Amino acid sequence: MDSLSLIGMVSIVTAGLTLAVGSLGPAFGEARAVAQALAAIAQQPDESATITRTLFVGLAMIESTAIYCFVLAMILVFANPFWNHFVQAGGG
Repeated sequence: MDSLSLIGMVSIVTAGLTLAVGSLGPAFGEARAVAQALAAIAQQPDESATITRTLFVGLAMIESTAIYCFVLAMILVFANPFWNHFVQAGGG
């Protein structure tokens, strides 16, 4: 196996693991945040507007982690900086 194939294989495996962990963690975090917000709204219905606003800000921050992982995976697959280095080193 040449170095270019090895770089491609490692990039694809790393992108898959990044997407798996990057989507699983925020999913659990969002589920927990929504469950806690619903419990808080059930206990204090007068504060539902404040709790809902805070929930949406928190969900956006949690979701940004998944988006960062997605972008990192796309960079690894489609714009890997090691491709050009090994292509030039190989004379291709």
